[in-house]
Amino acid sequence: MRRTAALIAGGGPAGAAAAIALARQGTRPLLIEREHTVRDTVCGGFLGWDALAQLDALGIDVAALGARPIDSVRIITGNRTAEAALPDRAAGLSRRTLDSALLQAAEAAGAGIERGVRLRSADPIRREILLSDTATIGCDALFLATGKHELRGVARAHGREVGTLAIGLRARLGASPALTAALAGVIELHLFDGGYAGLLLQEDGSTNLCLSVSPERLAGLRPEALAAALAQEAPALGARLDAAASVGRWSAIAGIPYGWRATSSQSGIFRIGDQSAVIASLAGDGIAMALASGREAAACLLRSGPEGAVRFQRDRRRHVALPIAVAGLLRSVAEQHPHLRSGFVALFREAPALVGFGARLTRGGHAPNRGARH
Repeated sequence: MRRTAALIAGGGPAGAAAAIALARQGTRPLLIEREHTVRDTVCGGFLGWDALAQLDALGIDVAALGARPIDSVRIITGNRTAEAALPDRAAGLSRRTLDSALLQAAEAAGAGIERGVRLRSADPIRREILLSDTATIGCDALFLATGKHELRGVARAHGREVGTLAIGLRARLGASPALTAALAGVIELHLFDGGYAGLLLQEDGSTNLCLSVSPERLAGLRPEALAAALAQEAPALGARLDAAASVGRWSAIAGIPYGWRATSSQSGIFRIGDQSAVIASLAGDGIAMALASGREAAACLLRSGPEGAVRFQRDRRRHVALPIAVAGLLRSVAEQHPHLRSGFVALFREAPALVGFGARLTRGGHAPNRGARH
């Protein structure tokens, strides 16, 4: 059996951030990623100002990666539209490009990276990971960074704080002059019964389209059929789909436990990213929370050793409580209450400063770095 001081299960933003932070301080972690190559994922694409500050601290220059600047948010429901400036500059960047850059930075810092390795289960007492080929890796500290995917033996327990489990869908819209003009400098949110959609421009000129819908809304439909139905119900969203040069292949993930937070942990087990807390994607703060949790967990291990995991998890749960609660409330309004939804958009249109106020309340990463522009 192999052993390592720090074993990171998952190569997304949280796992890569932990790997970079540990390696730069002389602890050579081993990061295991199940995919051979980095691919776009269902969630992500929007980088808020807090995420940009986290990435800057990790040495990631998103401008050099081609990230598209975002200065405002546009919210649409039915025939009502509100647009307002964000508290600070954000950016649009594909997960494929972001995750590749983070893993390259981790490797350059000295972290061990093993790709295409599938995990079968984990033993949190022995701090061991069983791989699909039946090999075992032991460690002093295990960082669970498997995102929304569960690992047998350490699966998340969904309590009463989690409402209906959501379904996430994503497609890439081919670049067109009309889409580029409509979405330049903005993230666009379309609210409808049973879910919402987000659109933003990516570094290659394509548009990232993400949907979060309830199982009842999907109701056995194929994503293409759901998109067609939404185009009729939400004309502005339909116009964006019509303007796209193409609609790429749909990807999906089911059972997203929005509102979940890890209640506790045990010595040597650090839950980070979506294994630590899951914020409603409407808030756009998932990447920042993932990066922050990875960096903070690494700092805790370096400062307090494996025993620090218990306090880290407790502090992290408390830190993200308000952002997750506010995001959950916004999600509930967006999905389930059409009259309130319409009223909120009308209110935001008359008082656009409220959009920035709401955005600040849902930030689960560190405070904005107003001196930095990306």
